[in-house]
Amino acid sequence: MQVASYLPNRNLALELVRVTEAAAISAAREQGRGDKHLVDQAAVDAMRAVLSRTDLDGIVVIGEGEKDEAPMLYNGERVGNGNPPQVDVAVDPVDGTRLTAEGKGGALAVIALAEKGSMYAPGSLVYMDKIAVGEEAAGTIDIDAPVLHNLKQVGKAVGKEINELTVVILERPRNNDYIRQVREAGARISLIADGDIQGAITTAIRGNGIDLMLGIGGSPEAVTTACAMAALRGEIQCKLWPRDDVERTYAREHGHDLNRVLTTKDLVDSDNTFFAATGVTTGALLRGVRFGGIHTSTHSVIMRSESGTVRFIEADHRVEWVEGAIKP
Repeated sequence: MQVASYLPNRNLALELVRVTEAAAISAAREQGRGDKHLVDQAAVDAMRAVLSRTDLDGIVVIGEGEKDEAPMLYNGERVGNGNPPQVDVAVDPVDGTRLTAEGKGGALAVIALAEKGSMYAPGSLVYMDKIAVGEEAAGTIDIDAPVLHNLKQVGKAVGKEINELTVVILERPRNNDYIRQVREAGARISLIADGDIQGAITTAIRGNGIDLMLGIGGSPEAVTTACAMAALRGEIQCKLWPRDDVERTYAREHGHDLNRVLTTKDLVDSDNTFFAATGVTTGALLRGVRFGGIHTSTHSVIMRSESGTVRFIEADHRVEWVEGAIKP
């Protein structure tokens, strides 16, 4: 009975959303100024300040930087006020820093939790090849199969012809072959400039018109996405994608199998994950922060895998609360 107190036994997502709200508001203040480092600094400072007052004993397993690259929340950093539960933490203070800096839509502030020891740690292997779908198509995809095969499988699962499917792909040269294959198959493509956490999640939230996500993106984003997919009952499959021989050597020396298909369960081995995200700038999933008078408005989503609950939250924050929340 005593051990149970060290496991997440309440809906932490309702507390975590305060963390993402503060990060999103701080980042949005720097929107369009052209400085992505300023965006990250603002979000990290706010996220760290609110986390320090949150009841949890967490270790950052998935962060954006190492200790000597502050202000990032670094891998291995302890967060929370030290009280139970003990958890692994994945953070992306702004998924879409460049989008925010350039005044473009689709940026989110994101945090995810799961029991201590449950999150996959890719180390210095920062990219993964990915495929993600929603609940209807879960169990039908195979990252090792040709693109056409997966499009056919998803089409059957969701009741669409291939030319009716929409695939979201991160617009990068490394994904040009995916773009070519999808177009040759006749499916539609939604190209995103950044933010593949949002891209993957939209496959599993009804009403977004996205059926499948393909392409090579960040490894930290894959683990964070898996925490959300566990709640959404969707599916993500990944394979580590080394950029060069140095990373291939690193993988071999650290026991990472480059041929292994990493499932949602491999990325986060927990039935009790928590996920929270707040829109920084308006995108397909969430509206961005809106400033006005004495109130600041936010739009967030929170999820818990144990119950499968997904809540969208609209909040109006008084300016004095916002200022108090983001200051240590």
